[in-house]
Amino acid sequence: MKNLLTVLKISVPDKIFIKDPETSELGKRIIERSIILINEIGFESFTFKKLGTKIGSNESSIYRYFESKHKLLLYLSSWYWAWLEYQLVIETFSISNPFNKLEKAVTIATRIIEDDNNFSHINETLLYRIIVNESSKSFLTKEVDTENKEGYFEVYKRVIIRISEMILDVKKEYPYALSLASTIIEGGLHQHFLNEHFLSITNCKEGKTPTNFFIDLVKNTLK
Repeated sequence: MKNLLTVLKISVPDKIFIKDPETSELGKRIIERSIILINEIGFESFTFKKLGTKIGSNESSIYRYFESKHKLLLYLSSWYWAWLEYQLVIETFSISNPFNKLEKAVTIATRIIEDDNNFSHINETLLYRIIVNESSKSFLTKEVDTENKEGYFEVYKRVIIRISEMILDVKKEYPYALSLASTIIEGGLHQHFLNEHFLSITNCKEGKTPTNFFIDLVKNTLK
């Protein structure tokens, strides 16, 4: 399994970028430093000019990879969802019991992310913090329908569909599998956000995690 992971290439929809950042050292440095910088100062304050200073390159060199910081955020989000999908495949493929498989998937989708050494230029812990705090900005835009038609969100939707299929494997007559799957995905991020910023309105604290909550929700929903 470790050998398989070392040859994995995470695929992001190619319309998001102008030049694939994975094909050059500069591109990888753009991704690596953008994650660090967005985590430090937030997406609103992030600019290609600031990123250029961090990577020791002209701002124009970044525009050869991404036409805007919005497209860069779409890239980071898509990379995260593709990476998460791979975790789902790898960690659930040998589980035969449908509910145990779903429970594992919920755990993967809602747990705090740790670094994956298979991708040395990407800090998954920091990227996860960006997904929790910033990823909704990638689709809460006027252009979301056009970008959806262009396939920008196909990986995100694929993760939700994969989990919805696991839900139906547990209870095939359940009529809200997609809604429950998307609630698990987005709700997990939201509960982590509340845990960090609004502790007074979440029970996911003091040893009770979003994973505990969503496993309980799934058990009671599908019983």
